[in-house]
Amino acid sequence: MSARTLQNAYGTLTEPTTLTVQRRLPGPIERVWAYLTDSDLRRQWLAAGDMPMEVGAKVELVWRNDELTDPPGRRPEGFPNEHRMSCRITELDPPHRLAITWGSTGGVSFVLAEDGDRDGVLLSVTHRRVDERSTLLNVSTGWHMHLDVLVARLTGQQPAPFWDRWTGLRHEYERRTPV
Repeated sequence: MSARTLQNAYGTLTEPTTLTVQRRLPGPIERVWAYLTDSDLRRQWLAAGDMPMEVGAKVELVWRNDELTDPPGRRPEGFPNEHRMSCRITELDPPHRLAITWGSTGGVSFVLAEDGDRDGVLLSVTHRRVDERSTLLNVSTGWHMHLDVLVARLTGQQPAPFWDRWTGLRHEYERRTPV
């Protein structure tokens, strides 16, 4: 199995307001789980924040997207240098399933499944109840880009400049997403 197989796969609307994005990653599954749950590893591709491993636990995620790639690229207007969001763990089944609340949406679930041999992992990220198109475009673009950075981290590659790639993906999601 090639870790690149789904590297550029676009998220799909599995329901009118539900986005699902998948990536094949090099395992083992416990390694990928650590990148979801350990603050130091998660901050390398998404956001920092301690995550107590218990349903109901509070998590504050802290995004610093300018620090994800070197160079970071040009940040679009309206995006702060840092963004914080309080979440709660709603489901937990290590190392296979993690679900958390996510702002005003229906939450995000991460599902890990061994894919082929022990060294392959399929990650499915599902973001539910993203009602507004503008939010859906940002969410789709964001998950796509953050997951591409995760693939790069797990495969020892250099990710593309975050904001430059994000901007290109945003235009593509505008084209692909129904009005």
